Amino acid sequence: MVLHPLDRKLLRDLWRMRGQALAVALMAACGIAAFVTMRSGYEALIASQRIYYEQNRFADVFVSLKRAPATVLQRIATIPGVNEVHGRVVMDASLDVPGLDEPASGRLVTLPEAAGTGLNRVYLRQGRLPHYLARNEVLVSEAFAAANHLRPGDTLGAVINGRKERLRITGIAISPEYLNEIKGSSFPDNRRFGVMWMDHDALAGAVNMRDGFNDVAISLAPGASEQQVIDRLDFLLKPYGAFGAYGRKDQVSHSFLSNELAQSRVSSTVIPAIFLAIVAFLTNNILLRLTMLQRSQIALLKSFGYADAVVASHYIKFALIIVVSGSLAGIALGTWMGQGLAALYARFYHFPHLAFSLSAFTISVALLSGAAAALVGAWLAVRRILRLRPAEAMRPEAPARFRPGPLERLGFQRYMSVPLRMVLRNLERKPLKAALSVLGLAMAASLLVTGQYTFDALNEIIRIQFRTAQRDDLMLSFNEARDISVVHELAALPGVTRVEPFRAASVRLRHSHHAKKTIIFGLSAQQELRRILDERERPIALPPEGIVLTAKLADILGVAVGDRLLVEFMDGQRRQTHVPIVQIVDEPIGIFAYMDIAALARLAVEPLTMNGAYLAADSARHQALYKTLKDIPAVSSVTLREATLRSFLDTIAENMRINTLVLVSFACVIAFGVVYNAARIALSEHALELASLRILGFTQAEVGRMLLSEQALLVAAAVPLGCLLGYELAALLSILLSQELFRIPLVVSTRTFILSAGVVVLSAIASGALVWHKVQRLDLIEVLKARE
Repeated sequence: MVLHPLDRKLLRDLWRMRGQALAVALMAACGIAAFVTMRSGYEALIASQRIYYEQNRFADVFVSLKRAPATVLQRIATIPGVNEVHGRVVMDASLDVPGLDEPASGRLVTLPEAAGTGLNRVYLRQGRLPHYLARNEVLVSEAFAAANHLRPGDTLGAVINGRKERLRITGIAISPEYLNEIKGSSFPDNRRFGVMWMDHDALAGAVNMRDGFNDVAISLAPGASEQQVIDRLDFLLKPYGAFGAYGRKDQVSHSFLSNELAQSRVSSTVIPAIFLAIVAFLTNNILLRLTMLQRSQIALLKSFGYADAVVASHYIKFALIIVVSGSLAGIALGTWMGQGLAALYARFYHFPHLAFSLSAFTISVALLSGAAAALVGAWLAVRRILRLRPAEAMRPEAPARFRPGPLERLGFQRYMSVPLRMVLRNLERKPLKAALSVLGLAMAASLLVTGQYTFDALNEIIRIQFRTAQRDDLMLSFNEARDISVVHELAALPGVTRVEPFRAASVRLRHSHHAKKTIIFGLSAQQELRRILDERERPIALPPEGIVLTAKLADILGVAVGDRLLVEFMDGQRRQTHVPIVQIVDEPIGIFAYMDIAALARLAVEPLTMNGAYLAADSARHQALYKTLKDIPAVSSVTLREATLRSFLDTIAENMRINTLVLVSFACVIAFGVVYNAARIALSEHALELASLRILGFTQAEVGRMLLSEQALLVAAAVPLGCLLGYELAALLSILLSQELFRIPLVVSTRTFILSAGVVVLSAIASGALVWHKVQRLDLIEVLKARE
């Protein structure tokens, strides 16, 4: 095969610089792999969600109410924009699950009378549907069944409408309405909360709701206004105790998945962009050095008639081969990692089918991104040398102007050894090159800080939310509001040492043109088990009048301290009234409001009641307490703080941890590549000087120390800058990744800075060892024979 002369030169250059080329290719592979992994996971979720929602008719609008006659469904269907209406009976029940000591809770949902009709259709995984009028047969959600090792044919106890029932599982199912089985605004706890579907007439009869419904799912006609339908629906169902209609975006399971999709979209864009920016920078560094060393060769090529475009394409081809080779390896690595990410998503999001697929768009963007990074880096390096005329390029670069540096002018040279003065002079005479090397090292360090930042944020969330703010052992919720005197009965339960009542009021808050449906928690004046913290983590006393908002809720409503909110209660007398905002607090989870429980009762013009309580209990008597709670019909659910924490760690935290480990691994590769390239470039640039020093009598160790000391100074300057850049990147990610349900605080620990600095230093040491090996093999005669 006959190669073009420039192609033969290209191959020789690639082989001679194989170490640096391999380092850049590996970094390109890391950036592209990160993009392919995150983007393919995002696309898998989007595609699975779209298909599942369409095939199983996921509703667009939802509303719960006390009770309405079945005839109201016909009136709902006449609302302009409504396409289909599905009325159901939905209720929560306390469960006694075999093998589970703690009380569990289940959400019972009626199935449509005709199989395969209605909205939010179930997808049967195993077994069969319950028989008509079979009041003790249920389908169980897949996540709950898997967590408790339940199979068709098993039974579990339930308290339905105050009566104990024994339910037989006929099948395992999933539904688009419960991709994440979340109760309220907490996190999925599949061990202690599950969804069950029953025959409509059987469940309606058990709860005295024949010819009625308490939950509505609605699909909209194309082009219909969701808000107009919601407004008409609220007006129509107000006499029946409706709790406020809401759209799909506010549906808990869909919102949870939307947050994950939003974070995946950010991660698949911002993080790979940082990687590829470093690749462009390093490509520029290598080609800048190569073109400067090959000035005379470029001059000869131009004098022999090669056009500027041909010479430029030669060096651009050099960069493209390196980066595109790394990109192809990154696509292969990202494909493998993307399959693992899809498997991880399949554990958390229960789709009928969730499979990894590598789209042409992802491959195209990956290759184009890599090529763009190579082209940017190459063009910035080549354009300067191409401006030279052949005769000028044939001459070596003008020697540097030798004059005392700033340290010498200040008189510090008398305190420095000769080798150190030589090192500082090299850096002072080429400040731009030194600054670029420092910037490259700093970017590597910043990636390490950013990668480990999510661990710090996760630990901070756990510390604040689950250790400092929440100090209860368990939280009880009642099936209806109870008199505040129930506190004394709870205090008499086995092992209970403290009880704090609360009232959770479903409300819609309005300010100007902003509105948000949320919950106001009315808490007792003596807060020990559930505390509201200020910016210094000090417990605040809820005021006798006024409301406290979380920062995210205040941001959504566009309000500040001193503003007045319109509060519309979604139950009871559905009173509308104004309340002043007295304080805003920052919480990482949820968007809630808080009031004194007595002030909340006065605001709603209702008696002082409670619909739940926080309990502290003696750990030695937990089993007796759990057993007692299972037999109390008024208790609809029990939430354990430690179980919620484990659930949190099993969902969001595990996903964050895996992504972070991958990012940190890639950042380590980049750190090593940046340091190694900087050291190799320095060796090539100073080969003549080092050989001359050896001839003048400097030992090999002294020469090596001079070279490596220069790199050590660059690393020392880069580490603080890298920590600062990493902090700024962490601040950017904390903004981009924070969502309504879950916000990432900006907390970077000293440990993260130390570990990041340590990785860069260790990379420098490893690179220094490789360069030292090169110094030992330096051929003095060969170096001195050909001046570069």
